[in-house]
Amino acid sequence: MAPIEVTDLTKAYGDVLGVDSLSVTVEKGEIFGFLGPNGAGKTTTIRVLLGLLAPTSGSATVLGADVTDEAALIEAKRRIGYLPANLGFDEEATGERVLEYFASIRGDSRRDELLEIFTPPLERKIREYSTGNLQMLGLIQAFMHDPDLVIMDEPTAGLDPLKQEGFNEFIRAERDRGTTIFFSSHVLSEVRRVCDRVGILREGHLVALEDVETLLDRGGKRVRVQVAGDGTGLGDLEGAKTVETIGEEHQFTYTGEYDALLRHLSSYELVDVEISEPPLEDVFMHYYGSDVEEGETANEGTETPLASDTTEATDA
Repeated sequence: MAPIEVTDLTKAYGDVLGVDSLSVTVEKGEIFGFLGPNGAGKTTTIRVLLGLLAPTSGSATVLGADVTDEAALIEAKRRIGYLPANLGFDEEATGERVLEYFASIRGDSRRDELLEIFTPPLERKIREYSTGNLQMLGLIQAFMHDPDLVIMDEPTAGLDPLKQEGFNEFIRAERDRGTTIFFSSHVLSEVRRVCDRVGILREGHLVALEDVETLLDRGGKRVRVQVAGDGTGLGDLEGAKTVETIGEEHQFTYTGEYDALLRHLSSYELVDVEISEPPLEDVFMHYYGSDVEEGETANEGTETPLASDTTEATDA
Protein backbone atom coordinates (compact mmCIF):
# COMPACT_ATOMS: atom_id res chain seq x y z
CA MET A 1 0.00 0.00 0.00
CA ALA A 2 1.25 3.51 -0.83
CA PRO A 3 2.43 5.57 2.18
CA ILE A 4 -0.15 8.28 1.43
CA GLU A 5 -3.44 7.76 -0.38
CA VAL A 6 -6.02 10.55 -0.59
CA THR A 7 -9.37 10.10 -2.37
CA ASP A 8 -11.91 12.88 -2.94
CA LEU A 9 -10.82 14.59 0.27
CA THR A 10 -12.77 17.70 1.25
CA LYS A 11 -12.33 19.86 4.33
CA ALA A 12 -14.75 22.75 4.86
CA TYR A 13 -14.48 25.62 7.31
CA GLY A 14 -18.08 26.76 7.31
CA ASP A 15 -18.73 28.03 3.82
CA VAL A 16 -15.03 28.05 2.91
CA LEU A 17 -13.42 24.95 1.39
CA GLY A 18 -9.86 24.50 2.59
CA VAL A 19 -9.50 21.39 0.40
CA ASP A 20 -11.98 20.40 -2.29
CA SER A 21 -12.21 16.83 -3.68
CA LEU A 22 -8.46 16.24 -3.50
CA SER A 23 -7.11 12.91 -4.76
CA VAL A 24 -3.41 12.05 -4.76
CA THR A 25 -1.17 9.04 -4.10
CA VAL A 26 2.40 9.32 -2.82
CA GLU A 27 4.54 6.29 -3.63
CA LYS A 28 7.07 4.63 -1.34
CA GLY A 29 10.56 6.09 -1.54
CA GLU A 30 9.72 9.27 -3.43
CA ILE A 31 10.08 12.94 -2.61
CA PHE A 32 6.75 14.57 -3.29
CA GLY A 33 6.44 18.35 -3.37
CA PHE A 34 3.06 19.80 -2.45
CA LEU A 35 3.01 23.27 -3.92
CA GLY A 36 0.89 26.37 -3.75
CA PRO A 37 0.85 29.86 -2.25
CA ASN A 38 -0.38 30.55 1.25
CA GLY A 39 -4.05 29.66 1.46
CA ALA A 40 -4.02 27.03 -1.28
CA GLY A 41 -4.85 24.17 1.09
CA LYS A 42 -1.43 22.68 1.83
CA THR A 43 -1.47 22.93 5.61
CA THR A 44 -5.09 21.83 5.82
CA THR A 45 -4.21 18.66 3.88
CA ILE A 46 -1.25 17.92 6.12
CA ARG A 47 -3.27 18.36 9.28
CA VAL A 48 -5.96 16.01 7.97
CA LEU A 49 -3.31 13.40 7.12
CA LEU A 50 -2.03 13.56 10.69
CA GLY A 51 -5.45 13.32 12.26
CA LEU A 52 -5.27 16.86 13.60
CA LEU A 53 -8.33 17.83 11.55
CA ALA A 54 -11.28 15.62 10.64
CA PRO A 55 -12.17 15.48 6.94
CA THR A 56 -15.58 16.76 5.93
CA SER A 57 -15.82 14.05 3.29
CA GLY A 58 -13.62 11.71 1.30
CA SER A 59 -10.88 9.48 2.69
CA ALA A 60 -7.16 9.38 3.38
CA THR A 61 -4.67 6.82 4.66
CA VAL A 62 -1.10 7.15 5.90
CA LEU A 63 1.05 4.02 6.08
CA GLY A 64 -2.15 2.05 5.62
CA ALA A 65 -4.01 3.66 8.53
CA ASP A 66 -7.29 5.46 7.94
CA VAL A 67 -6.90 9.00 9.28
CA THR A 68 -10.31 8.70 10.99
CA ASP A 69 -9.34 5.47 12.79
CA GLU A 70 -7.71 6.75 15.96
CA ALA A 71 -6.23 3.44 17.11
CA ALA A 72 -4.70 2.62 13.72
CA LEU A 73 -3.39 6.14 13.31
CA ILE A 74 -1.67 6.10 16.72
CA GLU A 75 0.33 3.04 15.66
CA ALA A 76 1.14 4.51 12.24
CA LYS A 77 2.40 7.76 13.76
CA ARG A 78 5.23 5.91 15.47
CA ARG A 79 6.69 5.51 11.97
CA ILE A 80 6.02 9.10 10.87
CA GLY A 81 8.16 12.20 11.28
CA TYR A 82 6.44 15.58 11.28
CA LEU A 83 7.68 19.14 10.91
CA PRO A 84 4.89 21.73 11.21
CA ALA A 85 5.10 25.20 9.71
CA ASN A 86 5.08 26.92 13.09
CA LEU A 87 7.34 25.45 15.74
CA GLY A 88 6.04 25.97 19.28
CA PHE A 89 8.66 24.48 21.58
CA ASP A 90 8.68 25.59 25.21
CA GLU A 91 10.78 28.77 25.14
CA GLU A 92 12.28 28.08 28.56
CA ALA A 93 13.49 24.60 27.59
CA THR A 94 16.92 24.05 26.07
CA GLY A 95 17.33 22.40 22.69
CA GLU A 96 18.76 19.39 24.52
CA ARG A 97 15.62 19.09 26.65
CA VAL A 98 13.35 19.35 23.59
CA LEU A 99 15.15 16.46 21.88
CA GLU A 100 15.09 14.41 25.08
CA TYR A 101 11.34 14.89 25.26
CA PHE A 102 10.74 13.63 21.73
CA ALA A 103 13.25 10.82 22.21
CA SER A 104 11.21 9.60 25.19
CA ILE A 105 8.17 9.34 22.91
CA ARG A 106 9.63 7.88 19.72
CA GLY A 107 13.34 7.17 20.12
CA ASP A 108 16.44 8.93 18.77
CA SER A 109 18.57 6.32 17.00
CA ARG A 110 19.77 8.85 14.41
CA ARG A 111 20.20 11.87 16.65
CA ASP A 112 24.02 12.02 16.59
CA GLU A 113 24.09 11.60 12.82
CA LEU A 114 21.61 14.44 12.33
CA LEU A 115 23.49 16.75 14.69
CA GLU A 116 26.45 16.55 12.32
CA ILE A 117 24.27 17.94 9.52
CA PHE A 118 22.01 20.34 11.40
CA THR A 119 23.76 22.20 14.19
CA PRO A 120 21.38 23.99 16.59
CA PRO A 121 22.99 25.13 19.88
CA LEU A 122 21.49 22.50 22.16
CA GLU A 123 22.74 24.15 25.35
CA ARG A 124 20.74 27.34 24.73
CA LYS A 125 17.14 27.98 25.65
CA ILE A 126 14.62 28.05 22.81
CA ARG A 127 13.89 31.76 23.41
CA GLU A 128 17.49 32.49 22.38
CA TYR A 129 17.22 30.57 19.10
CA SER A 130 17.28 32.22 15.70
CA THR A 131 14.68 31.15 13.14
CA GLY A 132 17.26 28.99 11.39
CA ASN A 133 18.37 27.24 14.59
CA LEU A 134 14.76 26.57 15.51
CA GLN A 135 14.12 25.02 12.10
CA MET A 136 17.19 22.80 12.40
CA LEU A 137 16.01 21.56 15.79
CA GLY A 138 12.64 20.79 14.24
CA LEU A 139 14.25 18.82 11.43
CA ILE A 140 16.25 16.73 13.89
CA GLN A 141 13.16 15.80 15.92
CA ALA A 142 11.32 14.88 12.71
CA PHE A 143 13.99 12.43 11.51
CA MET A 144 15.83 11.19 14.59
CA HIS A 145 13.59 8.14 15.18
CA ASP A 146 14.26 6.90 11.62
CA PRO A 147 10.66 7.16 10.33
CA ASP A 148 9.33 5.48 7.19
CA LEU A 149 7.36 8.59 6.19
CA VAL A 150 8.22 12.23 6.89
CA ILE A 151 5.66 15.01 6.42
CA MET A 152 6.96 18.58 6.47
CA ASP A 153 5.34 21.98 6.11
CA GLU A 154 7.76 24.51 4.55
CA PRO A 155 10.88 22.65 5.76
CA THR A 156 13.55 25.13 4.62
CA ALA A 157 11.93 28.25 6.11
CA GLY A 158 14.61 30.24 7.91
CA LEU A 159 17.56 28.10 6.79
CA ASP A 160 20.55 29.87 5.29
CA PRO A 161 21.64 28.80 1.77
CA LEU A 162 24.32 26.38 3.01
CA LYS A 163 21.93 24.65 5.38
CA GLN A 164 19.28 24.53 2.64
CA GLU A 165 21.73 22.71 0.38
CA GLY A 166 22.64 20.39 3.25
CA PHE A 167 18.94 19.67 3.72
CA ASN A 168 18.51 18.95 0.00
CA GLU A 169 21.40 16.48 0.01
CA PHE A 170 20.08 14.84 3.16
CA ILE A 171 16.56 14.19 1.89
CA ARG A 172 17.88 12.87 -1.43
CA ALA A 173 19.92 10.38 0.58
CA GLU A 174 16.83 9.57 2.68
CA ARG A 175 14.87 8.81 -0.48
CA ASP A 176 17.65 6.48 -1.61
CA ARG A 177 17.29 4.65 1.73
CA GLY A 178 13.59 4.14 0.98
CA THR A 179 12.12 6.90 3.14
CA THR A 180 9.08 8.64 1.71
CA ILE A 181 9.20 12.44 1.92
CA PHE A 182 6.10 14.63 1.57
CA PHE A 183 6.59 18.35 1.98
CA SER A 184 4.66 21.49 1.23
CA SER A 185 6.29 24.58 -0.17
CA HIS A 186 5.63 27.84 -1.95
CA VAL A 187 9.36 28.27 -2.72
CA LEU A 188 9.72 26.72 -6.14
CA SER A 189 13.46 27.20 -6.59
CA GLU A 190 14.20 24.24 -4.28
CA VAL A 191 11.64 21.89 -5.79
CA ARG A 192 13.44 20.93 -8.96
CA ARG A 193 16.60 19.97 -7.10
CA VAL A 194 14.95 17.43 -4.83
CA CYS A 195 11.44 16.38 -5.90
CA ASP A 196 10.50 13.37 -7.98
CA ARG A 197 6.92 14.59 -8.46
CA VAL A 198 4.93 17.65 -7.57
CA GLY A 199 1.28 18.44 -7.03
CA ILE A 200 0.09 22.01 -7.43
CA LEU A 201 -2.88 23.24 -5.43
CA ARG A 202 -5.12 26.12 -6.35
CA GLU A 203 -7.85 27.13 -3.91
CA GLY A 204 -8.01 23.60 -2.53
CA HIS A 205 -8.05 21.92 -5.95
CA LEU A 206 -5.22 19.85 -7.41
CA VAL A 207 -4.52 21.58 -10.73
CA ALA A 208 -1.38 19.65 -11.72
CA LEU A 209 0.28 16.36 -10.81
CA GLU A 210 3.54 15.92 -12.70
CA ASP A 211 7.12 14.83 -12.47
CA VAL A 212 9.29 17.94 -12.30
CA GLU A 213 10.78 17.65 -15.80
CA THR A 214 7.33 17.33 -17.39
CA LEU A 215 6.22 20.38 -15.45
CA LEU A 216 9.15 22.36 -16.83
CA ASP A 217 8.51 21.13 -20.36
CA ARG A 218 4.96 22.39 -20.16
CA GLY A 219 6.30 25.73 -19.03
CA GLY A 220 8.19 26.16 -22.31
CA LYS A 221 11.39 28.16 -22.66
CA ARG A 222 12.40 31.60 -21.50
CA VAL A 223 13.63 33.74 -24.42
CA ARG A 224 15.79 36.83 -23.98
CA VAL A 225 16.79 38.68 -27.14
CA GLN A 226 18.38 41.93 -28.23
CA VAL A 227 18.04 43.12 -31.80
CA ALA A 228 19.27 46.06 -33.86
CA GLY A 229 16.35 48.48 -34.07
CA ASP A 230 13.24 48.68 -31.91
CA GLY A 231 12.23 45.00 -32.05
CA THR A 232 8.64 45.76 -32.99
CA GLY A 233 6.67 42.52 -33.37
CA LEU A 234 9.21 40.28 -31.61
CA GLY A 235 6.51 38.91 -29.34
CA ASP A 236 3.95 38.52 -32.12
CA LEU A 237 4.44 34.77 -32.35
CA GLU A 238 2.07 31.93 -31.57
CA GLY A 239 3.21 30.39 -28.31
CA ALA A 240 4.82 33.57 -26.98
CA LYS A 241 3.54 34.60 -23.54
CA THR A 242 4.34 37.20 -20.89
CA VAL A 243 6.06 39.44 -23.43
CA GLU A 244 7.94 42.39 -21.95
CA THR A 245 10.73 44.80 -22.84
CA ILE A 246 13.35 45.77 -20.27
CA GLY A 247 15.73 48.37 -21.63
CA GLU A 248 17.10 46.97 -24.88
CA GLU A 249 16.18 43.39 -24.00
CA HIS A 250 12.96 41.70 -25.08
CA GLN A 251 11.76 38.76 -22.98
CA PHE A 252 8.98 36.21 -23.30
CA THR A 253 8.07 32.65 -22.44
CA TYR A 254 7.68 30.43 -25.50
CA THR A 255 5.66 27.20 -25.60
CA GLY A 256 5.56 26.59 -29.36
CA GLU A 257 7.77 24.77 -31.86
CA TYR A 258 11.44 25.68 -31.78
CA ASP A 259 11.76 25.80 -35.57
CA ALA A 260 9.02 28.43 -35.71
CA LEU A 261 10.81 30.45 -33.02
CA LEU A 262 14.12 30.34 -34.86
CA ARG A 263 12.51 31.33 -38.16
CA HIS A 264 10.82 34.24 -36.43
CA LEU A 265 14.02 35.44 -34.75
CA SER A 266 16.02 35.11 -37.98
CA SER A 267 13.89 37.84 -39.54
CA TYR A 268 15.57 40.33 -37.17
CA GLU A 269 19.15 41.54 -36.97
CA LEU A 270 20.13 39.77 -33.77
CA VAL A 271 22.57 41.26 -31.28
CA ASP A 272 22.18 38.66 -28.53
CA VAL A 273 19.92 35.66 -27.85
CA GLU A 274 19.48 33.45 -24.82
CA ILE A 275 17.00 30.55 -24.71
CA SER A 276 16.74 28.80 -21.35
CA GLU A 277 14.37 26.92 -19.09
CA PRO A 278 11.94 29.27 -17.37
CA PRO A 279 12.10 29.88 -13.65
CA LEU A 280 9.76 27.53 -11.83
CA GLU A 281 7.93 30.61 -10.62
CA ASP A 282 6.89 31.25 -14.24
CA VAL A 283 5.68 27.66 -14.57
CA PHE A 284 3.75 28.08 -11.36
CA MET A 285 2.05 31.24 -12.66
CA HIS A 286 0.84 29.21 -15.65
CA TYR A 287 -1.52 27.48 -13.21
CA TYR A 288 -2.45 30.58 -11.23
CA GLY A 289 -2.37 33.51 -13.65
CA SER A 290 -2.88 36.77 -11.79
CA ASP A 291 -5.07 35.22 -9.09
CA VAL A 292 -2.34 34.42 -6.55
CA GLU A 293 -3.09 36.27 -3.36
CA GLU A 294 -0.77 37.15 -0.51
CA GLY A 295 -3.33 36.30 2.18
CA GLU A 296 -4.62 32.99 3.39
CA THR A 297 -8.07 31.51 3.28
CA ALA A 298 -9.93 31.11 6.53
CA ASN A 299 -8.11 28.79 8.94
CA GLU A 300 -5.52 27.72 6.35
CA GLY A 301 -2.03 27.93 7.76
CA THR A 302 -3.27 28.33 11.34
CA GLU A 303 -1.19 26.08 13.57
CA THR A 304 -1.53 24.78 17.10
CA PRO A 305 1.80 25.26 18.97
CA LEU A 306 4.19 22.41 18.32
CA ALA A 307 4.24 21.42 21.97
CA SER A 308 0.79 19.91 21.37
CA ASP A 309 0.88 19.65 17.59
CA THR A 310 3.90 17.40 17.27
CA THR A 311 2.93 15.32 20.27
CA GLU A 312 -0.41 14.60 18.62
CA ALA A 313 1.37 13.68 15.42
CA THR A 314 3.46 11.05 17.15
CA ASP A 315 1.67 9.53 20.09
CA ALA A 316 -1.88 10.88 20.15
